[in-house]
Amino acid sequence: MADTRKIKVDGTEIEVPAHYTLLQACEDAGAEIPRFCFHERLSIAGNCRMCLVELKGAPKPIASCAWGVRDCRPGPNGEPPEVITRSPTVKKAREGVLEFLLINHPLDCPICDQGGECDLQDQTMAYGVDASRFAENKRAVEDKYIGPLVKTWMNRCIHCTRCIRFTTEVAGVAELGATGRGEDMEITTYLERSMTSELQSNVVDLCPVGALTSRPYAFKARPWELSKTESIDVMDALGSNIRVDARGKEVMRILPRLNESVNEEWISDKARHIVDGLRTQRLDRPYVRVDGKLRAATWPEAFAAIAARVKGADGRRIGAIAGDLAAVEEMYALKLLMETLGSPNLDCRQDGAALDPKLGRGSYLFNATVEGIELADALLVIGSNPRKEAPVLNARIRKRWRLGGFPIGVIGEAADLTYPYAHLGAGPDSLARLAAGDDDFLQKLKSARRPLIIVGQGALARPDGAAVLAAAARLAHSLDVTEPDWIGLSVLHTAASRVGGLDIGFVPGEGGLSTGEMIAAAGRGALDTLFLLGADEIAMPALGGAFVVYIGTHGDAGAHRADVILPGAAFSEKSGLYVNTEGRVQIALRATFPPGDAREDWSILRALSGVLGNPLPFDSLAELRARLGAAHPHMRDIDLIEPGEPAHLRNVAERGGDLGQAPFGSPIRDYYLTNPIARASAVMAECSALHLGPAAAEAAE
Repeated sequence: MADTRKIKVDGTEIEVPAHYTLLQACEDAGAEIPRFCFHERLSIAGNCRMCLVELKGAPKPIASCAWGVRDCRPGPNGEPPEVITRSPTVKKAREGVLEFLLINHPLDCPICDQGGECDLQDQTMAYGVDASRFAENKRAVEDKYIGPLVKTWMNRCIHCTRCIRFTTEVAGVAELGATGRGEDMEITTYLERSMTSELQSNVVDLCPVGALTSRPYAFKARPWELSKTESIDVMDALGSNIRVDARGKEVMRILPRLNESVNEEWISDKARHIVDGLRTQRLDRPYVRVDGKLRAATWPEAFAAIAARVKGADGRRIGAIAGDLAAVEEMYALKLLMETLGSPNLDCRQDGAALDPKLGRGSYLFNATVEGIELADALLVIGSNPRKEAPVLNARIRKRWRLGGFPIGVIGEAADLTYPYAHLGAGPDSLARLAAGDDDFLQKLKSARRPLIIVGQGALARPDGAAVLAAAARLAHSLDVTEPDWIGLSVLHTAASRVGGLDIGFVPGEGGLSTGEMIAAAGRGALDTLFLLGADEIAMPALGGAFVVYIGTHGDAGAHRADVILPGAAFSEKSGLYVNTEGRVQIALRATFPPGDAREDWSILRALSGVLGNPLPFDSLAELRARLGAAHPHMRDIDLIEPGEPAHLRNVAERGGDLGQAPFGSPIRDYYLTNPIARASAVMAECSALHLGPAAAEAAE
């Protein structure tokens, strides 16, 4: 039974866990406690003193964030400790603290980007006074350059140290710190270098004043001008919950939403700052290639050009590849279209990853779940760099490591993951050696109650990927981590569309060709027509003379190679289902409309099917989802996970195959430029140039 204590807050007696702080106990009782330095996910600093309360028997008001419930003494007759949050003493103390905070704070609210969302502004409305007794000059602090994503206005800093604690504890890259003492204290990167963490922009949300603001968003809009839409991030496979803020037809910014099961309240820098990529290099009208050159066309002309090639053609000479950002509905619509054309050639595994839905859902899910990382007591990472592939998930791993008793081993690249680990080797031979018992780390895995094995796409998207996954599954079986209550073998995906595509069977049918086989067939003339649903990461020159139909959003590799371009909608311009790496079905809502003549992808496919003479059996998104839900019932269960089964991993373990010799490498070479939206973003290009150094900067110029 958990250790609990009784405490009285403003006359109301409640029972709370003994490890609670007084601030948490007061909020459990319904009292509102102002704060600037305290944050639920950061260590306690206790340096702003805004959360002062009265504790009966204490000689003066105390900081409720730094005082534990278990440290409170009972009354003389054993009655529970009593806390008062609304007395005149508390009000006067908080007003005094706020007056000190405002001594040096500049009065620039009308021009501050934080206006309307500022904690200091809100608390001043409650506890501020109408005049200042401070006659001296205000402190002046020089602004610091800390990179292209975060803008500093250090005159406004109130030294809450949230940003320092976040970068050190959560992001794991201790790039911010404090110099000086008292009034001379300054938050800085010491050498004014650009911050390098993939989570650095979360300090903007954490800053309770306008000292740290978003540099790309500076002076663009006020919060009350924006429409706010709940959506899902598609920059990686974690499916972080986000809020898209738009003004008119333009997305202005992206912010995180709270979801304890997925991203807590963090998002990656790429998820936040690809906003400018949503409006540049966009495809806003159909194009048809005539005499070797693309020219603008109408929708009927584009459909007619496709129909001229496809009508009456042999279905086995037609193929379809889905890209990394596709929603489930449009992949399902494309699958139905391929069925009407008689084609078994379709694949959502753009990188050729060795994952087969026929083996069961547990063979390709992150079975332990994201929250389950906190329950694990040992970790083995195979062929993955989670810091680049899923930065927010990597922060969850670091969170578990900070709790202690969590040995970590890595087989693959020796990269900086923000936490220490044992590097066990670089390739499949190291995995085989570990499984054979020729390594001390195996004993740590065997002694753990819930060992976790993460297999990345760097281990799967290679010729021996199936054999590597089978070897990992056999290792998992030897560790007894394939039980119903803990399936520790987990696949970390990098593409937002991948799990959804595998769920609906967007893989080759009977006798069908995979992505690599379709590319090879097109190169030798055995495949006449290829549909690319936002697929830009394949070898376009290898497609030979095949007729390519590109349905996408940006003028990227697929559009450059296409014979017909059908302009689609970006993730913020449509409502769509996405299934994250752990198998959680999530829904993204439409925040704006596609530009020009662009349309939602499912509606393009429905209209094309009518021109081809076999109209798909739906006329609206609701009808499409109803049909999708009937075929795949778990797609109806939003924000729920249909778990895999231990039998699915046994299916994987039974597969054979020879392991290769090549070392594992992360599939992500440049974190900031992994998809068409990111490559269209000037902000991401600047981050990439900074990250990769002078050579990349010269190439960018």
